[in-house]
Amino acid sequence: MRGAPITIRCDCGQVERVPYGKRWECPDCGRRWNTEQIPAEEYWGIMREMRRYRLHVVGVSLAFGVGAAIVLANVDVRRVLPIILALMAFWFLVYMPRWRQKVRRRARNLPHWQLHPE
Repeated sequence: MRGAPITIRCDCGQVERVPYGKRWECPDCGRRWNTEQIPAEEYWGIMREMRRYRLHVVGVSLAFGVGAAIVLANVDVRRVLPIILALMAFWFLVYMPRWRQKVRRRARNLPHWQLHPE
């Protein structure tokens, strides 16, 4: 699994997004930053949690899709079209906005680490 990049803000003002486990040298001032200063258990725990959020929404959408396909294969489309449209409206107007809000709230509450130049 590849992790999300870490944003490093150098004391001189330079900003760079660096993958976890990599080192970065500021081109302006020459300071070196090492992302391995972040505890690996915390970082990868956050990555697993974010992956679970994504897999949950994919699983629910697949369940809706498979259910709709089964119903459409066995019933006249004109009879179930309003139900499918209502489910799609629920998905896009209720479920996904709440899911995004939950993920954004969690992302805002993630820990911030203070890296020190080497």
